Amino acid sequence: MKTGLSPKTRRNISRIIPFGVIWLLVGWIILFTQEVASGSQTSNPNGTIHLTLEVFVFASISVLLLGLLVGFIEIFWLKNVFSNRSLAKEIAFKMGFYILFFLGVMLVLYPIAASIELDVSPLDAKVWEKFTEWLTGMDFISTLVTLGFSLFLSLFYSEISENLGYGVLTNFFTGKYHIPVEEKRIFMFLDMKSSTTIAENLGHISYFELLKTYYSDFSDAIINNYGEVYQYIGDEIVISWTYENGIKNNHCINCFFAMKDSLAKKAKAYQTKFGVAPTFKAGLHYGKVTTGEIGALKKEIIFTGDVLNTTARIQGLCNSYQVDFIVSQELVSQLNLKTDFLTTALGTTQLRGKEETVELVTMARA
Repeated sequence: MKTGLSPKTRRNISRIIPFGVIWLLVGWIILFTQEVASGSQTSNPNGTIHLTLEVFVFASISVLLLGLLVGFIEIFWLKNVFSNRSLAKEIAFKMGFYILFFLGVMLVLYPIAASIELDVSPLDAKVWEKFTEWLTGMDFISTLVTLGFSLFLSLFYSEISENLGYGVLTNFFTGKYHIPVEEKRIFMFLDMKSSTTIAENLGHISYFELLKTYYSDFSDAIINNYGEVYQYIGDEIVISWTYENGIKNNHCINCFFAMKDSLAKKAKAYQTKFGVAPTFKAGLHYGKVTTGEIGALKKEIIFTGDVLNTTARIQGLCNSYQVDFIVSQELVSQLNLKTDFLTTALGTTQLRGKEETVELVTMARA
């Protein structure tokens, strides 16, 4: 029986948390900067809320929750709303939405903070007199600037994370691969069948739209099986796992069949929209790679090692053996397959450009 959070839920939580952290840190910096700069002097004493311990705790919790809420809105709603719009339209619409959103938030939070400072009910007339003074003073403008800056940083993080990939961005920030390291990883090279024919029949634009949909439909299968997208190369995708994540519960094998299921469920939709239901073939292998940051004009985290070439060669044999899935026996020996899968030996072969031979098997669900 499975317990705990799903990989997708854990991933979403880990993507939302940085929003809260960004907002909290910016809030603290600006809060203390303003307090030190102004001291006891303020241009609008009747509207200013003075920094007491209670106010500080309330402000910190409020800013943290606001940041997390922005992260939730971005990841679960606005990301999908603006997925097909230009960046300029996306920014314009988001700014308009968040201005209204923040005004609503301030209408709620300011009276609560003022009531904490004055030790009265949020509905007390003194609170709303203070709120009116604040709205007409420079502190209101300062608050809008603070919120805008926090929003800019969090949206910047969101866009970078979306383009680089959350895992890659995290590794850049932590410096995990700043110095190259050797590690054991599992790789899957996955290639669309008859892609050249499909591209010729659809034309460039429609084929590109098919590829976008095709890759998107793999997302849940990859996330739920702890995979990481290493590269998109035309109609080919390279998926990678740390050795431990790929071996555990046969994630690297289950990922292949989960992706198959995903496309099979949407075959009718593909036929309706594109006139074809894409299928794919894949090769799976593991070995040691050197992982590190590389590039002067554009930095990337890359893997180098013989395992990548070997996996690509294994995938390339699918047509020769007339199967969709080939796994090296070397990897199969590391798995605990039990009775979940049926394996069929394909024999030993010498891969193109390699001197050593590799024992191969194909798999199907039991």
